[in-house]
Amino acid sequence: MTAAVGPHDVTGVTTPRPVPITLLTGFLGAGKTTVLNGLLRDPGMAGAAVVVNEFGEIGLDHLLVRASRENVVLLDSGCLCCTINNSLRETLAELWVGRVRAEIPCFDRVLVETTGLAEPAPILQAITRDPFVREHFRLDGVVTCVDALHAVAQLDRQPEAARQVAVADRLLLTKTDAAAPEAVDAVRARLRALNPAAPVLAVVRGEVAPEQVLGAGLYNPRKQALDVPRWLAESAYRDAAHEHAPSRHGERIRAHCLRVDHAVSWAGLAAWCELLARAHGEDLLRVKGLVGIAETGKPVVVHGVHRVFDRPLPLDDWPDGDRGGRLVVICRDLDAAYLERTLKVLELAPGAGCPASLAEAIA
Repeated sequence: MTAAVGPHDVTGVTTPRPVPITLLTGFLGAGKTTVLNGLLRDPGMAGAAVVVNEFGEIGLDHLLVRASRENVVLLDSGCLCCTINNSLRETLAELWVGRVRAEIPCFDRVLVETTGLAEPAPILQAITRDPFVREHFRLDGVVTCVDALHAVAQLDRQPEAARQVAVADRLLLTKTDAAAPEAVDAVRARLRALNPAAPVLAVVRGEVAPEQVLGAGLYNPRKQALDVPRWLAESAYRDAAHEHAPSRHGERIRAHCLRVDHAVSWAGLAAWCELLARAHGEDLLRVKGLVGIAETGKPVVVHGVHRVFDRPLPLDDWPDGDRGGRLVVICRDLDAAYLERTLKVLELAPGAGCPASLAEAIA
């Protein structure tokens, strides 16, 4: 197995690129482990490391060959598998240190399988917030398995299931071979209302090609570059806003796409992120965006989960012909008109101090 490598640093030593992490989630019984088994059978996944909560819970059907460390084993597919020791951060750090010291085989990607009741946000924050993890790993995407037989009832009754769907970059619809066609259609309609931008792939008995679910994040491995328009997919949110009336499904979770056609100051962007997170952090499932910065004349990529916003990622130029800013807000109980009012905060002059509250800023 070989590691992906990046450019040379000033000492001439090859510096490893951040390892992509794919989060595999889904409600209880949605078929995550079956999908995981299917992925690991693909020869192209031989360089993967798999992080799970308990070996005994997931039932991987690969023979465990040997223990490389206390909680790390080598599967006969060539993949590594390890349990979450104390926290995801510590587990990822242990994997990285073991790789650097050649105590475990090298790995070129990580798959993290959550429990069925897991909230995605804390896991995403662990990946994007911690300085060590952010330096050595990057979020590749969120893949959510959805049970075609039971999803409608689960989405009605289980807020975790709805949030797992809402933040996904890919949706895998499982058990479609056992569900009636009209039931599958009903599930697809619910998924599009909750997350119009995520492609929905029908998966039978866990058979899914790695290329269908990997590379779903900001970095496009096929282009070997950032692919902001694909990641934002703002047109999907705009189209869905016209196709689905939110009250039709009684969903509390909404996805809104806001336009920001003027450049904003660093102060305005920082204040908007801070105030929105402070006032509505629990209701911000995910925020993705692209805005122009007045001080530099260039755009930056914005990404946040609940109360945590990543450091804006600067770009050399706009990724497409549309030079307008776009903010996608996936949230609970916040309507588009209110969010449009919050954009007033972005108009703060360079160097301006942050207002005391969001209510004061948009009054």
